[in-house]
Amino acid sequence: MEHKTFNIIDFHTHPFMDEFNNICSHTAYCNMSADSTKKTFDGLGVSRICGSVLSTASKIAAAERTYSSVWERISTDNETALKLRDYYCGFYIPGFHVHPEHVEESIAEIHRMHALGVNLIGELCPYIYGWKDYSCDAFSAILDEAEKFGMVVSFHSMGEEEMDKMVQDHPNLTFVAAHPGEYNAFMRHMARMKMSENYYLDLSGYGIFRHGMLRHAIDEFGAERFLFGSDYPTCNPAMYLGGVLLDDLITDEEKEMVFSENAKRILKL
Repeated sequence: MEHKTFNIIDFHTHPFMDEFNNICSHTAYCNMSADSTKKTFDGLGVSRICGSVLSTASKIAAAERTYSSVWERISTDNETALKLRDYYCGFYIPGFHVHPEHVEESIAEIHRMHALGVNLIGELCPYIYGWKDYSCDAFSAILDEAEKFGMVVSFHSMGEEEMDKMVQDHPNLTFVAAHPGEYNAFMRHMARMKMSENYYLDLSGYGIFRHGMLRHAIDEFGAERFLFGSDYPTCNPAMYLGGVLLDDLITDEEKEMVFSENAKRILKL
């Protein structure tokens, strides 16, 4: 059966310059590199990828690296994202990290990244960088600054009530939640989508494999509120590609919006 060819943007990835930032759990079997990442996505017809660079505690320990503060670690990861943007020559749209224990530094980073043409924060992964409350005053101050620049905030789903408050307190800020999750988490995402028209959901992680989930979501909110994402290199992007491309419950027009048109609109591409 032939399928229409789509322009595809993977909104949720974590690219890496070298093995240190490769968060795949099975690296010994996958033969991954910065170059093979590009080849993998080229083979799937993905034209661009988005997301942040991550450094995990286990990789830091294995490499015997030390940082004077969590902000030094974040700064290093953000710089790697900028280097990857140059390395990939437009294929990669970088996302950067902020941290509520470093408000002044985070606000300065927002200004710096804006000047460099970067308007995507995240995917934020608080559990990797030692914080856990999206609703705290310090993070709210950072989001206030991000809103001034019209930035998009991609975030790991964590803490239902905290996410509720974050969205309620910043109705004009564009949020993209990662991972639909299982049924109860998915329904909470949809409740937040009702709180704010600027709340989007990327399709990485658990959820999309539940047959009919995406059709349900589109019927509730339209295809304009959902973005294709894989969470590569943790997850295999081919599975997520097939989950949208081969879903006969979704029209070609809806697939086109999910695959790229929504990402292009909110990122102003």
